[in-house]
Amino acid sequence: MSGMGTSVRRFVYKVRHDFFAVENVFLVAAIVLCLVLTYQSIMAMSRNWELSERLGAERKQLELLEIEAEASQLENDYYRTEEYQELLARKYLDKQLPGENMVVLPKNTDAARNKHRVEQKVVVEKTLSNFEKWMIYLFPDY
Repeated sequence: MSGMGTSVRRFVYKVRHDFFAVENVFLVAAIVLCLVLTYQSIMAMSRNWELSERLGAERKQLELLEIEAEASQLENDYYRTEEYQELLARKYLDKQLPGENMVVLPKNTDAARNKHRVEQKVVVEKTLSNFEKWMIYLFPDY
């Protein structure tokens, strides 16, 4: 029995003085602290990236809305002009100025409408790779 008690005391002594030495405790604490700081830094960078992406999308949306508002304002200004009102009077009320003759033309055919058709170009937006997005995020002048 005394052999077992001695080996238990030896084991407790070894654990207390070898594993839980001050140097080892500080080393483990430093490693844990470094891991926590690294994890928190990565999470902060990830959140900042998401917020910057959302901010960019919101800025694009704002620019689009500003352009639409400006176009609407220009259209409203045009509708207030005398030129537009005269065109409407001529079109819907068959009004004309003194000395003018009205000429009624036949409807255009499909061949006439398609003769000078302008082809619209399709703009394809380049998708960036994950590496390129990180480079832009970390180095804005990239």
